[in-house]
Amino acid sequence: MAIRITRVYTRTGDGGDTALVGGKRIPKDALRIEAYGTVDELNALVGLDRTFNGDAGAGDAARVRLEDVLQRLQNELFDLGSELATPPDGAYEGMFRVGEADVAALEHLMDECQKDLEPLRSFVLPGGGRTSAFLHQCRTVCRRAERIVLRLSREEDIGPWPLRYLNRLSDLFFVLSRWIAKHTGEPELLWERGLRSHDRREKKKAE
Repeated sequence: MAIRITRVYTRTGDGGDTALVGGKRIPKDALRIEAYGTVDELNALVGLDRTFNGDAGAGDAARVRLEDVLQRLQNELFDLGSELATPPDGAYEGMFRVGEADVAALEHLMDECQKDLEPLRSFVLPGGGRTSAFLHQCRTVCRRAERIVLRLSREEDIGPWPLRYLNRLSDLFFVLSRWIAKHTGEPELLWERGLRSHDRREKKKAE
């Protein structure tokens, strides 16, 4: 369906409230606004990661594959944000709702990526390459969105699937960060317990 936006500012929110889908107005700091606002923040971060991924080498097969995945995820996040912006009394026939098939697709993609990866020997530290580092940031913002949606679900009926989708999506960002690092030769930084790391540094100083 075509969408036409002729003006960005409306002045209707100057008093600190905003309209949900269906026209109902609520405060901008309401939990539902916080939920879809955080999903929007995540979407922007995915877009940033797409930019870095493209700048790093558009012809690389792994990066082309990642671009396809991230593009699809951005569209799904936009759909999810629209769903979260729709209160129960604003629901309409044919509206998008995240569901079992969307969650299953994330799980399938994770399973496919995991086939290329070695089992972890420790926890992964965010970092290594720029693309994988931003995927870790996507993961943490996604976890925050999940927590906010959980709080919203305790106050309003949003169904089980938005929460499940965000849970699997955060896992997917973790797997994708390892997957792209593996295929592009970026280092994977593993957590070392403080005492062991300290002992190693002291040994190097003594040599």
